[in-house]
Amino acid sequence: MSLRLFLDCADPEVWARWLPTGLFHGVTTNPTLLLRANQPCQLPQLRELTLRALDLGCREIHLQAWGPDHPSLAACGHALAGLATSHDHAEVVVKLPLTLAGGAAARELIAAAIPVTFTACYEAAQVTIAAALGARYIAPYLGRICDQGRDGHAELITMQQMLPSLQPQLRLLVASLRQPSDISRLAAAGLDTFTINASLVEALFANGATAAAAAQFERDAAGKGS
Repeated sequence: MSLRLFLDCADPEVWARWLPTGLFHGVTTNPTLLLRANQPCQLPQLRELTLRALDLGCREIHLQAWGPDHPSLAACGHALAGLATSHDHAEVVVKLPLTLAGGAAARELIAAAIPVTFTACYEAAQVTIAAALGARYIAPYLGRICDQGRDGHAELITMQQMLPSLQPQLRLLVASLRQPSDISRLAAAGLDTFTINASLVEALFANGATAAAAAQFERDAAGKGS
């Protein structure tokens, strides 16, 4: 499988800056990100946001279903999945929590050929749930696992090592990344799917030595030398 980067953001102005660069396979959102971006977590607004993201070249937009139980989560998931029907080459991936209700909703949605991301993964054993149900992604929270005093990098590497024997098509969608070195460390161990916020994207480009070299090339191109 090839690298996939997702932009973890619900702000369409940020999408407009970064999606046209071609760096990102898609966008991940959740009710918390919607709240931060002053976007109502309501279907009409999510339809508008979905169409905006897809028009900017997003191939997958991950929208989180909400509801207190299996029937409401599944119904919300079906509604979310229908928001991208006008785009032939893009789709909504429904995010569900790794709860009993979320698992039951996932079974129903996956049976209807709706792709699912299980979110808020904190334990390697939870990967077996996503694999058994046939989810497309499972999102472990690297930074939050580390905040619990655990070695999040080692635990995510263990999760990745589980996939070939469980479900080779399942992807770990690494979330809660804090610094560029998180990506390089995990990529070296074979992880290839990451969701990152705009601040981290900026940090990936903010290398002083690279900026100095680029400035030197410009001076040399103009015949001005050092």
